[in-house]
Amino acid sequence: MKYQIDHKTIYNYIAPVVQSHHILHLSPRVVPHQNILSHTLIIDPAPASRIDFVDYNQNPTANVTIEQDHSNLQFHAQSQIEILLTPPEITQSPPWEEVVNIAAQSKGLELLPYSCWSLLTPPSAEILEYAKISFTPKRPIHEAALDLTARIFTEFTFDNSATDVSTPISKVLKMKRGVCQDFAHLQIACLRALRLPTKYVSGYLLTHPPEGMQKLAGSDASHAWLSVWCGNDLGWVDLDPTNNMIPYNEHITFAYGMDYDDVSPISGVLIGGGSQTVTVAVDVAQIQ
Repeated sequence: MKYQIDHKTIYNYIAPVVQSHHILHLSPRVVPHQNILSHTLIIDPAPASRIDFVDYNQNPTANVTIEQDHSNLQFHAQSQIEILLTPPEITQSPPWEEVVNIAAQSKGLELLPYSCWSLLTPPSAEILEYAKISFTPKRPIHEAALDLTARIFTEFTFDNSATDVSTPISKVLKMKRGVCQDFAHLQIACLRALRLPTKYVSGYLLTHPPEGMQKLAGSDASHAWLSVWCGNDLGWVDLDPTNNMIPYNEHITFAYGMDYDDVSPISGVLIGGGSQTVTVAVDVAQIQ
């Protein structure tokens, strides 16, 4: 499966910005099941400097500085990705307690950091109790993780007006409402409360319009899910609580992190500008 991803972000300021600095996560990362066929990133106005590097989560990252006055700023990322993922076939997995013990004895940085909570995935007694409903003693980790995924999908309502990026997961758990980032953060917090290594995954999902209707340009959005380590044999297994599924050939991975803050598409600081409006348009299209 091949996809074209267009992600355009436009900032409009009421007053000129004198200078701005930005960290960008708009480039796809290399993962075993994906081929990056092409990628371009257009920035207008053109930055005075741009430094491309790989961050501590091994994500391609750009640090840009814009030094000319501007009241409008545009970032336009275009990527072509080929997905080579085969259907998952998982018949058995170790008890989740065994995975916790193996991860705790790990000496590298691949597992231990992802077993710890982050600012957006803090543990609590309520979150631990919610997790334990699925993670009963000696239950196979993959079975338990899928059960937790299904419970979040069933018990929570997708509502893009209920939360924003500052809404804590404790409130999401109480309201039982949110968006894909909230559901990913909640499941990650549950798994990390049990000391299971879990990554936040940022990317895109091919969406399908209602039958008989044409897909609207720019109507897609970035997507979020998670990846939990299920032992030495299975390794990292992706789960999407928003759609109650194991991501397959319509999920396109761009970045891994502890939470959304690690992989925010655009962040930065600026001098001037005053208040601003932001317009984001995303298109994910299959290439025949």
